[in-house]
Amino acid sequence: MDVEFLGGAREIGRSAILVDDSLLLDFGMDSGNPPTFPIDDVDPDAVVVSHGHLDHVGSVPSLLSGDARPSIHWTPPTDELTRVLARDTLRLHGGTYDCPFTETEVARLAQVSETHDYREPFEAAGYEITFFDAGHVPGSAHVLVSDGGTRVLYTGDFHTEQQRLLSGTTARPDADIVICESTYSDVDRPPREEIESEFVESVEETIWGGGTVVVPAFAIGRTQEVLCLCEEHDLECYVDGMGKRVTEIFLQAGNRDFLRDPDLLRRAKGNARFVGGRDGQRERIAEQNTVIVTTSGMLHGGPAMTYVPAIRSHPANKIAMTGYQVEGTPGRELLETGSAVIDGRSMRVSAQVEQYDFSAHADREGVLEFLESYADSEVLVNHGDRCEAFAEELRAEGFAATAPELGERLEV
Repeated sequence: MDVEFLGGAREIGRSAILVDDSLLLDFGMDSGNPPTFPIDDVDPDAVVVSHGHLDHVGSVPSLLSGDARPSIHWTPPTDELTRVLARDTLRLHGGTYDCPFTETEVARLAQVSETHDYREPFEAAGYEITFFDAGHVPGSAHVLVSDGGTRVLYTGDFHTEQQRLLSGTTARPDADIVICESTYSDVDRPPREEIESEFVESVEETIWGGGTVVVPAFAIGRTQEVLCLCEEHDLECYVDGMGKRVTEIFLQAGNRDFLRDPDLLRRAKGNARFVGGRDGQRERIAEQNTVIVTTSGMLHGGPAMTYVPAIRSHPANKIAMTGYQVEGTPGRELLETGSAVIDGRSMRVSAQVEQYDFSAHADREGVLEFLESYADSEVLVNHGDRCEAFAEELRAEGFAATAPELGERLEV
């Protein structure tokens, strides 16, 4: 097989890997300012998508322009999440260079979509493909590609530790080549239970002290994790933004089987109050002694643009960040300086600001534990900001590991 890295090589964002010019694995976008997309024009026979995050699916509709109609293969949750993300991209950037597709291409997804469950092999572009549960977000998959001789495992994003929504991945299918994500290859994270306990204790302390807690959270996965924590600890909460729609998607009949405990998420939804966004409603909620879970997770849009300014001036209030803050985002600026440009306005924040690592990626220990099963395989490190360094560390441990460059084409 020839494997070409069109995105996600020595970087995080816009993941895209082309196999033999015919099979495309993911086709994402980097949601920076401005957004960036995979390099080179491609015309695949089929597309296989690992999971429904923007950096893995954000550019998929653009593959359906003109006469192109490649089949697109994914799990049922990934199918639906991709449509939600695509419409949000259209709402934010439609008609500009920051959006590589139109409503027409999004509508065409229904014509070419083929959904598959875990561990059920299927054919795409002449290859046998099998999905395995990756433990990242509902519907996320390791992708095993076989041409009858060589077996390539594309890990996608994965987690080895149990979350509220999902169990950690236990799948270790035989593979000759492993294309492995390395997002947190230099991070040793405390046990999940410790992080959750610290978060809940901090939130309760703020509520008891008469404050309001705003929890900026990614819509897919993180919002639902926080809602589950609130339900389990009897914390009143509101949920706002895209996370509302994603929660409903996860609870649909065809998607519940991709959750570890569907009843927990159902109870969490019942405990939360969904915000309708009527005039003045958000400002009134921000005055309450409560928890508000809202997008965006990095403070560059969404209802957080109302809630953060509303609570920023009082030190009894709290902003509890739950995800990694990319350099250059308002969330990162707020953590580092205590002020940020929110909705175009530079603001000093007197409210407490805290960070909790609820990442759905495996940390260094988790990645190494995963790779123990592939000591005799070739490892291609991608999806990280220190891919070369991690590959070197793996070589020191006896792995045949390299970190392909963006645009590099390898014969495997």
